[in-house]
Amino acid sequence: MKWTEGKLLHIHIAKTASAEMVELEKAELVKGKGIVNDRYFNNTGTYSELGGIREITLIESEVLDALLANQPPLQTDSIILKPIEHRRNLTTVGVPLNYLVGKRFQVGNAILKGYRLNFPCKYLAELLNKPVLLPLYNRSGLNCSIEKGGIIRKSDKIIQLED
Repeated sequence: MKWTEGKLLHIHIAKTASAEMVELEKAELVKGKGIVNDRYFNNTGTYSELGGIREITLIESEVLDALLANQPPLQTDSIILKPIEHRRNLTTVGVPLNYLVGKRFQVGNAILKGYRLNFPCKYLAELLNKPVLLPLYNRSGLNCSIEKGGIIRKSDKIIQLED
């Protein structure tokens, strides 16, 4: 699937597991580590011990819109999930994240590679006290590695580098 470009809407980090997320205007990405001062950069995230690549995580704003519209209708009411709540580092628009597993793409002057789809978990549902487990299934975001570090900023373009 080839798409033209998307945009970075929000950048969030948390210093430690379960800590409140903090929104940033810009962030420094370090190859092989993550976002400077984020819990996974500091190896203090809930899932740090499990290994795998969690250097940076992304979610689509379109998913947040779908939850608000109760699509698909998996519960009685819509779910309000704000960008600062979903526990992913980057919120995107116009980027089909599920298609980027194994693909390289550029955010600002950094280059990321999709590693695997993120899965919704009971930890997130309990932390937020919201029924997000089933509604986020197959659309809970993308875990990525950082192939080339750099500075990213809100409103940066996100560009696919390979089909």
